[in-house]
Amino acid sequence: MEQEYFAHHTAVIDSNCKIGKGTKIWHFSHIMPNCVIGENCNIGQNVVVSNDVVLGKNVKVQNNVSIYTGVTCDDDVFLGPSMVFTNIVNPRSAVVRKGQYAKTHVGKGVSIGANATIVCGHNIGEYAFIGAGAVVTKTVLPYALVMGNPARQKGWMSEHGHKLEFDKNGIAICPESKEKYKLENNKVQKIK
Repeated sequence: MEQEYFAHHTAVIDSNCKIGKGTKIWHFSHIMPNCVIGENCNIGQNVVVSNDVVLGKNVKVQNNVSIYTGVTCDDDVFLGPSMVFTNIVNPRSAVVRKGQYAKTHVGKGVSIGANATIVCGHNIGEYAFIGAGAVVTKTVLPYALVMGNPARQKGWMSEHGHKLEFDKNGIAICPESKEKYKLENNKVQKIK
């Protein structure tokens, strides 16, 4: 059967991986056993995707990213250059904690900026936007914009990646898509 994805000849793909049609895996990347990578993903250079990681469709992983066991990403996630996920809260070289990996779930449409660190055990809600260099140490709400170390919420983002400005009625309009959003009880929802 013909391979339906592209892998550069320097990429290492271990056994029992499921890789979707149209996915591209670039130079010196390592896809470890039992990974699931959806259709039309792009895995940049020097990326590590550890055992049992699950990536949805159309996930863009930029160069030098580390995705460790315990991470799942939904469709349309963007992982910026050199960002990293952790999977142990208190790592020690001399203490084996492989059975204690904390899970991190990244929702649909999330963007994570360059050099950000996502400390394990904290979910990131759909369409959240994590600024470059941020260190995420707690759960991030859907549509939230977070920045800094430790990351703090600085606003809300549209599905097209624009900062939302809410009026006195809690309504915002994305300048690109013209879609409307409602802010109520510290939660944002797109108005359909």
